[in-house]
Amino acid sequence: MVASHNAGKGHGFGTLPVFLAGICTILGAIMFLRFGYAVGNVGLLGVVAIIFLGHLVTIPTALALAEIATNRKVEGGGEYFIISRSFGTTIGGVIGISLYISQAISVAFYMIAFAEAFSPIADEVKAWFNIDFDPRFVSLPALVAMLVPVMYKGAASGVKMLYVVAGVLLISLIAFFVGSPVEGFDPDTVSLTSTASDPDAFFIVFAIVFPAFTGMTAGVGLSGDLKNPRKSLPQGTLWATIVGMIVYFFIVVKLAWSAPPELLAEDQLVMAKIAVWGPMILIGLACATLSSAIGSVLVAPRTLQALGGDGTLPVTLINTWLAKGTGDANEPRNATVVTGVIAFVIVCLGNVDLVARLISMFFMVTYGSLCAISFLEHFAARPSYRPSFRSRWYISLLGAVMCLFMMFQMDPLFALLAILLLVGIYQGLRHGRRGEGDLASMFHGVITQATRHMHIRLQRRREEIEYDEWRPSVIMVNDRTFDRRSPLIMLRWLCYRFGFGTYLHFIKGRLNEDSFAESQQVKTQLLELARSQRSTVYMDTVVSPSMTSAMAQCLQVPGVSGMANNAIMFEFSKGDKPKISSDIVRHCLFAASTDKTLLVLRHGDYYFGERRTLHIWLTWNDKENANMMILLSYILLGHHDWRNAQIQIFAALPLKEVRRTRREFRRLVREGRLPISEKNIEYIPTEDVAAFRTLVKGRSQHADLVVIGFDVDGLKRRGAEVFTNHASLKDVLFVYSPQQITIE
Repeated sequence: MVASHNAGKGHGFGTLPVFLAGICTILGAIMFLRFGYAVGNVGLLGVVAIIFLGHLVTIPTALALAEIATNRKVEGGGEYFIISRSFGTTIGGVIGISLYISQAISVAFYMIAFAEAFSPIADEVKAWFNIDFDPRFVSLPALVAMLVPVMYKGAASGVKMLYVVAGVLLISLIAFFVGSPVEGFDPDTVSLTSTASDPDAFFIVFAIVFPAFTGMTAGVGLSGDLKNPRKSLPQGTLWATIVGMIVYFFIVVKLAWSAPPELLAEDQLVMAKIAVWGPMILIGLACATLSSAIGSVLVAPRTLQALGGDGTLPVTLINTWLAKGTGDANEPRNATVVTGVIAFVIVCLGNVDLVARLISMFFMVTYGSLCAISFLEHFAARPSYRPSFRSRWYISLLGAVMCLFMMFQMDPLFALLAILLLVGIYQGLRHGRRGEGDLASMFHGVITQATRHMHIRLQRRREEIEYDEWRPSVIMVNDRTFDRRSPLIMLRWLCYRFGFGTYLHFIKGRLNEDSFAESQQVKTQLLELARSQRSTVYMDTVVSPSMTSAMAQCLQVPGVSGMANNAIMFEFSKGDKPKISSDIVRHCLFAASTDKTLLVLRHGDYYFGERRTLHIWLTWNDKENANMMILLSYILLGHHDWRNAQIQIFAALPLKEVRRTRREFRRLVREGRLPISEKNIEYIPTEDVAAFRTLVKGRSQHADLVVIGFDVDGLKRRGAEVFTNHASLKDVLFVYSPQQITIE
């Protein structure tokens, strides 16, 4: 980071300079030169629509700006400071550069328009000097004449000029409003939709006129020179916007009732023909464009100085040079030189309409960003965001959407080029700012608040209705995370698409400073593991004196998905000591008291083989378990690792049960509620446990995964034998369901 862009004390201005900078820019070149053109091409009703649409962008932006500005101390750099401190300096730098470009181009635009005030003397110039009048004869010297005092006298001299300009502007508007219709025009013939022949398209006119609405933020660039920015910025900006909009409506009505559409469309100085004294309009145009140029030349260098102060540009020496200020007020003399050079080049182009359309794009990007910040901040609910003035989230959203929509309506090519330019700048800045969170902090807050809201709604909803559809929300507490792969793989499969998984690494001990530090280190490893496996399982740690106490804690808290955990998974390996499987029995019996589905994975070195064969064994004890076993198997097949697998169901039942079960399964297959073919279901009459074990070994010893049910009563009687039986099988998932679920 280079030297701060707010090193100086500033001038200590009040609210009035903010209002004057805004209103003098709003009531500027476009108003004098292009409002008649707009009325002539789209009619009175069309221009009213343009003003309305334009303010659907600018009013939300003004409100968003007022809100953001009253949240924190706004330093030098105005809009850039607000954006960069909300979006981060990389995103802020991208938007800040586009903002600066639009401000620098605005200086040139207003100087080009300033020269138009002298077009009536074109014939005299040709007579006197025998050369055709070129507006650049006026705009280029005027640009230099304006830059020199601003560079050496600073913002104070520019603000003093604003008072004079505002007075002249007021007089010129009065002269226009008290004027009469042009000779020969009958106001009774006025129609709301009258236009000239072969008029320009609505959005072309909008793009040319839109810069008239952008002046409302001109005073924001003075933020570093204000005594109380939190008060002056919102008040000055909002009043400038409102007053400007009212004046616009009266002007277009006056134009429509004072001249025919053809004259309005062709004569860019038609206001001078309507005014009670025509030269006053030319004086007002000259003053308005000059004041707008002054406003832009005061603001643009301060934006560039702030960009340099944040080290935004890739070259440190350039940043240091741009950030350097002069005098106690920290005047951006170096940044003013750069702005002058850019303006000089653009002035040489000399095309008002082309420059106006270019400015519109970059201002739209800036305004859309300001509205987006305000919208996101409403939902992020950050404790540090406490503005004394609040807009409404839907107004900010409207402003952001309108900016994007209007960009492509005005000129799709220019919009695309502007976006591509911003993407290029972003990639360049991001390359030099690795590790910055950018939008992460704000979006983290938004997601946190959205999740909180949904959790509460889901909980309330769950109290009101009873769900028939079961989906897994599985929790697993385990201390053998890093020496075995299969448990996390199984949890990832179960929770890939249809469910939710929470994995907690158990650390034995009491929670203190040392154990907490250890848990954070382990959590970092877990998150890295999840990243490498592209896992959607939520990973965390739990410190507790015993596994039982850890489970007691975890089984009572809601799942991260907002729904309660409805299943818990345990695991052990074929190579584990007998104590491990005995512990699993104890933990299962403990967890069964919470009415959770119990899943026990017995795994080895096979790692689920080719993941092509999945066998389900249903017995006379699986009345409650059967649907759960089938549903879990179906969920596994939903993962792409099992995309080539087939489910094979073996119903080993007493003879009297076979017929009823066959009928039920046929119905489920016919209705499409079982993802298997009927030929993959085998019915085996048996009631003998030993015969059952022989059947399992004969048919499933080569299966990639076998799903077998168990019940709590049998677990109490037989203990670990429930899970250690069927030793010939490879990987086995044992399932207990506390109640029968419905397969939909």
